[in-house]
Amino acid sequence: MRFAGIHIGFALTGSHCTIPDVLPYLQQLQEEGAELTPIFSAAVLTTDTRFGKAKELYQKVVAITGKEPLTTIVEAEPIGPQNKLDLVVVAPCTGNTLAKLAQGITDSSVTMACKAQLRNNKPVVLAVATNDGLSGNARNLGILLNRRNVYFVPFGQDAPHTKQTSLNAKMSLIPETILEALRQRQIQPVLIPLQD
Repeated sequence: MRFAGIHIGFALTGSHCTIPDVLPYLQQLQEEGAELTPIFSAAVLTTDTRFGKAKELYQKVVAITGKEPLTTIVEAEPIGPQNKLDLVVVAPCTGNTLAKLAQGITDSSVTMACKAQLRNNKPVVLAVATNDGLSGNARNLGILLNRRNVYFVPFGQDAPHTKQTSLNAKMSLIPETILEALRQRQIQPVLIPLQD
């Protein structure tokens, strides 16, 4: 029970193809004692894709966590003043969310949750999943790699021969990254090969 008594906000953003890879680790955190507060971006809440229906994902997350996800800025804002979360995870963290966090834009439930957590000088863990991590979002990635209390799940190029600028976190390292972030340490190495 490595996460017994640890309060974790777990935010899902719209890398719909990656969400199925994340859910087993949400389940693992629950099984290992974490007290989870799910958070959905608007895209996750409302978008049906070939990877699944929004309503079905909502129901899966409620079944795992026992809680309704926070879905609005108003619902996420109390994370700051109530100071109840030990850590916020964003997995998957899209390039859109990455850019907003780097530039201080708070226009969604997820960015508000992160801002509120950072306000309390507590860790935010990002598990990137973006096709432009080594192009349009490279600058934002660099900014966040140097930001206090922001930690990354180790990541690498997921398809270097077909999508040269795409980055994806190794989602299986979410639990270990959380444990290190709670100790105010970045898990190492940050850059890892995802393919042989």
